[in-house]
Amino acid sequence: MPIPFCSGLRLSILLLALACGAPARAVPISEPGAQAARVDPLEASMAGEFALQSGLLAEAARDYLAAARAAADPVLAERATRIALLADRDALAAEALAAWRQLQPQDSQTRHMLAATLALRAGKKSTARRELRQLLTAPDGWQAALAALTGAIGQRQPLVVAMLEEIVARGELPAQLQAWLAFGGLAQRLEQPKLVDRIIAQLVARFPNEPQVALLRAQWLREAGAVEQAHAVLDAVPALAWQSTALRSSLASEYEALGDAARAAQVLASGPQDDSTYARRADLLDALGDKEALAALYAELKSGATQPNPMRRLLLGQVAELLQRYDEALAWYASVPGSRAQALARLRAVGVRHAMGQKAQAYAEARALQSDASLDDTARRDGYLLEAELRQKDGDVAAERDAYARGLAAFPDNLELLYARALMWERQDQIDRAEADLRRILVIAPDNVAALNALGYTLADRTNRYREALELIDRARVADPGNAAIIDSYGWVLFKLGKPREALEQLRRAYALQKDPDIASHLGQVLWVLGRRDEARRYFDEARKLDPNNRALQRALRETGA
Repeated sequence: MPIPFCSGLRLSILLLALACGAPARAVPISEPGAQAARVDPLEASMAGEFALQSGLLAEAARDYLAAARAAADPVLAERATRIALLADRDALAAEALAAWRQLQPQDSQTRHMLAATLALRAGKKSTARRELRQLLTAPDGWQAALAALTGAIGQRQPLVVAMLEEIVARGELPAQLQAWLAFGGLAQRLEQPKLVDRIIAQLVARFPNEPQVALLRAQWLREAGAVEQAHAVLDAVPALAWQSTALRSSLASEYEALGDAARAAQVLASGPQDDSTYARRADLLDALGDKEALAALYAELKSGATQPNPMRRLLLGQVAELLQRYDEALAWYASVPGSRAQALARLRAVGVRHAMGQKAQAYAEARALQSDASLDDTARRDGYLLEAELRQKDGDVAAERDAYARGLAAFPDNLELLYARALMWERQDQIDRAEADLRRILVIAPDNVAALNALGYTLADRTNRYREALELIDRARVADPGNAAIIDSYGWVLFKLGKPREALEQLRRAYALQKDPDIASHLGQVLWVLGRRDEARRYFDEARKLDPNNRALQRALRETGA
């Protein structure tokens, strides 16, 4: 769970609340400085925190700025700046940034990053250029510059592209491979093929024979649809580079993305092996349906494991499962020593029994695991989660609900069980019950970002309580502003509020951060409503490639008739 903002500050706020009762409202920021100076900084901070916890970001930013001025505290001014940017209150953010500069004249990389973001969003090219250059000349400042550019995607995308082109043309990126790879990745996500080509040319010139450059080039070619060229680039990577475990794994992933699982498995098999490598090879061979190669891998694992450790026994059991040698899998799982590893083996064995059609025995073993006092609470809880998952596969709605009910009776207020049950209720169209479980999580853990986002998205997607949804999503955005799933939720609720153009900006940013079928489906639906139907169909096609059965995609296709 993410750490709340300013945990020390929050403690003092709560203590003050206990001593003084409900907070007084802070003096509005627009009032004269002499009057604002009479604001009690603790009361204003407390008001800001309460507003923040209610998802009222603009109010929170105003209160924190009032507190910053009253206490002459640059930390509070920085907090006000960040929150105002998230609230899309750029004028307020500029005011908070000015106060921060006044309270703390010394430069900081964070302030330059926020100033660059604000300048980009305001369309102030010269100011943005100055702030970005300041960052790019600082040690590792390229990361902050990249964050500033990413933060303005959507609202000022043409300006972001122009700044990116200028940085590359002027050679302002440091001579660090990771910096060039990261900026090249941003150009690719922004769908700027000419700029990508220029960056590739620079990369090849600056870092000749660097396998990571070949990997990135192959990825860009693949995403541009040039599959054969991408394959050729990967094939040219020298086999000597395969001795690096990390690089070998990346090469295999890229071959897999190109649809060549056989080559991916071959790459993984070419160097030193460990349980992680063996497991990936097994998954690839299973996906290929190559039972002969999978059996050879199984034999290789067995021959080198006269006295296998617990994790190797677990792996052997899983490979036996893939080969549908269920009796052997059960034997491996039964031989796993150690309490924690043994608990995992017992969970796997329940799944094997279910796959064998021995459902009564599978559920009996799950019940035995749930009630075994010798196991830790995590293993016993996982027994309930597994039973619920298997009941869902069987289509037994009543039994799935019962598994969660028994689990929560055994582990009252367990967050994982509550969250999983909330997802079940939503899937079964019991939105009021899903809301109840998610709200229970937020009573126990008010800063649980997953629950905030899930509840906000559910209210936006499945009800008309859009304002309430926005407040919850805004709370999640404050805690994790760079999370693509949360940005997607924010864009979706803006769309539901009748703001498709603002929604499009956020959804483009989310998709630039993460290629996801939900985000692609939302992008397609918003573009369709805006009349840009060819572009919408392209995103629907991308969503189909990622997950043809995606629920958001199916709803979008029904609602648009695409």
